[in-house]
Amino acid sequence: MSKKVKAESAEKSPDFEKSLAELEQIVARMEAGELSLEQSLQQFERGVALARECQQALQVAEQKVEILLKQSGSNTEFVAAPFTSDDADNE
Repeated sequence: MSKKVKAESAEKSPDFEKSLAELEQIVARMEAGELSLEQSLQQFERGVALARECQQALQVAEQKVEILLKQSGSNTEFVAAPFTSDDADNE
């Protein structure tokens, strides 16, 4: 991929943290229950789009990590596991 293509794709895809923050704001507004039905539907549509963008960004990051692990010469098979609150308590 050329540098120009990389720069253009970076400009088109919003920052993961910004997308996640906007998604959290949408959830907060919707949970407050002060939006009209039409506003709620618009916010829901935006939220779905943001969730997809975030999921895609996470998948790309996961692929990069897998590539780096393979390039490191590790013979160990790494298996992705879902995060649970029990994992956070053990740290």
